[in-house]
Amino acid sequence: MKINKLLLLAFACAWSLGAAAQWQWIDKDGRKVFSDRAPPLDIPDKSILKQPGGTLGGRTDQKPVLSTVTAEPATTASAPKPPAAGKDKELEEKKAQAEAAEAAKKKAEEDKLAKAKADNCTRARQAKATFESGRLITHSNAQGERVFLDEATRNAESKRIDGIIASDCAR
Repeated sequence: MKINKLLLLAFACAWSLGAAAQWQWIDKDGRKVFSDRAPPLDIPDKSILKQPGGTLGGRTDQKPVLSTVTAEPATTASAPKPPAAGKDKELEEKKAQAEAAEAAKKKAEEDKLAKAKADNCTRARQAKATFESGRLITHSNAQGERVFLDEATRNAESKRIDGIIASDCAR
């Protein structure tokens, strides 16, 4: 029975050592974060407290920057090589697609706003025609009772409708 307990204890210790292979960093709010994944790229290296492998600071998930070595003499300055042309084309295509999608989204919102303004304009003109017809107009008060508009309320509502027509119907 003691052997089983010893084996279980040894297994638990070995397992906890594997669990210790975690990232630790301090986030933007000053809280300590523990994770099995690398911190976001917006976390500076100085905020990384621990990473798998026992090293402090730095990231192992970042790709190293390769420098280009040329065989030209040291007296001539050589310009760095441009990136591969295929990737530039793909990047330009993706950028163009993103810009087109953004433009389409913006146009859809502008169309929606224009439609809402046209609808408001139509309803305001109908209300203005109703107010100018001279008919008695009613509304419900706070108690839910039907009340006729007096002259002052009617004039105030007419001015409000004129303002809507001036803002939404101006072309």
